[in-house]
Amino acid sequence: MMQLLLVQAAYLQKSGLNVCVLEKRHVIGGAAVTEEIIPGFKFSRASYVLSLLRPQIIQDLELKKHGLKVYLRDPNSYTPVLGATKDSSCRSLILGRDASANYRQIAQFSKKDADAYTRYEHQLSLMAAAIEPLLDSSPVDVKRFIEGSISDKMKCLPAIRAAVQAGKILGKEIPSFFEMLTAPAAKVLDRWFDCDPLKATLATDAVIGAWLSPHTPGSGYVLLHHVMGELEGIKGAWGYVEGGMGAVSQAIANAAVSYGASIFTEKPVARVMTSSSGETSGVCLQDGTELRARIVLSNATPKVTYLDLMEEDAVTEDFRKDISFIDYRSPVTKINVAVNKLPNFLADPNTNGTSPMPHHHGTIHLNSEHMDLIHQAFKDAESGSWSKRPVLEMTIPSSLDPTISPPGSHVVLLFTQYTPYHLAGGREWTQQDKQDYMDTVFDCIEEYAPGFRDSVVGVDILTPKDLEDTFGLTGGNIFHGAMSLNQFYIGRPLPACCGSRSPVKGLYLCGSGAHPGGGVMGSPGRLAAFSAMEDFKKK
Repeated sequence: MMQLLLVQAAYLQKSGLNVCVLEKRHVIGGAAVTEEIIPGFKFSRASYVLSLLRPQIIQDLELKKHGLKVYLRDPNSYTPVLGATKDSSCRSLILGRDASANYRQIAQFSKKDADAYTRYEHQLSLMAAAIEPLLDSSPVDVKRFIEGSISDKMKCLPAIRAAVQAGKILGKEIPSFFEMLTAPAAKVLDRWFDCDPLKATLATDAVIGAWLSPHTPGSGYVLLHHVMGELEGIKGAWGYVEGGMGAVSQAIANAAVSYGASIFTEKPVARVMTSSSGETSGVCLQDGTELRARIVLSNATPKVTYLDLMEEDAVTEDFRKDISFIDYRSPVTKINVAVNKLPNFLADPNTNGTSPMPHHHGTIHLNSEHMDLIHQAFKDAESGSWSKRPVLEMTIPSSLDPTISPPGSHVVLLFTQYTPYHLAGGREWTQQDKQDYMDTVFDCIEEYAPGFRDSVVGVDILTPKDLEDTFGLTGGNIFHGAMSLNQFYIGRPLPACCGSRSPVKGLYLCGSGAHPGGGVMGSPGRLAAFSAMEDFKKK
């Protein structure tokens, strides 16, 4: 995401270097942007909620001073049960920050699960605390540690200490942590719980944005990745940014500019230039303009950076081959919807007139009554079709943020899966395919909230190919590459070249394709800036 490039730009400019930021599109932010596609309605067009942005980045760059304002969500999660009626005893599941309220909600379905949920959350919190030091330090550069000089080995010590600290925090939970990393999320959740809506709701965090089923080994780590956030000092909290996600990028850009950085939009880069000695020498824009620089930081995906923007002889053939094998599969189609009234769910009918109710504030999980629904949706896409009952995450940021829609109207953001990049037989998506898929999604929503379709006043739909074309997300993957076991920590982007440093001297990877991955986290940009500053001092 371009937001990560802005992070490193702010840090580098603050350190005294002269930084120029080049954005391909007309608006800064990459996938963290706000766009008014329909007059009066401001969409967080790709990324849509905030939690993982590292607290020290907010503090270091004084982002609140530069315009960042966040509305904390509570509750965080709402799962209506399809077919429930007003007289049913178990109509929906609402989860938030209030432990006693969570207990009562889960106990509707299973008192045993309500008792287990507190222990489950404690274990997940412990695992998240163990991983946290790894998010804020570069991965252990094994090659540098083994083959480097004494000075190189010493510089690896902070990363090694972070890994050791993680182990100390986990203690006797190391076996459970290993299972969480390697096992299917379904296996982990089945061990803890019996209640299908609870398990399916939790399982969505294991597959969101990933070409995985809850039954896929390794899906447990994706679940863990999504609970590592913090807002306003509250662990695990999620929020909506006032003005949409573009306001995050704008706050970081404001910080960078305040330090003296220059930011330019509509300046697509055609290639990264290298000198005769093989070092980075700058970039060439698509209009032919050459900008000379001793350091270049790329926020593009590893595929775009090394295979599209570099000359073939800039890196070895083996390296290019390894980069080409990175998994960028994405199941996501994002649908942004402008509506003239709030969705009215059968499970919890609106009683506040036109005012949002608490369950409108969080992520609304549809087609999530049990994990088999999610698994079947995945199988549909594996065969080259979109899911017959897509997994839907609905958010209504205007339920808390009054600045993004006209009074009485709302912005509804639908993060949907599973949709393949190509349809069966390698066929490209047509406009009719998009319309048919959108009808499938809206038909599902109608079952939970009749009248939704009639409330729609405008739609913006982005398939995986559209996400790639619009935001540069290879394969449409929101993480710049799958967050699978072979593609995280020392394997991100490659085991032979982990972290932000590249085989080309002076070139750094600062996007989500570098450790620790995606999710509007900022950490890859911060770590890339630190690596670049360390190396620049040697020149």
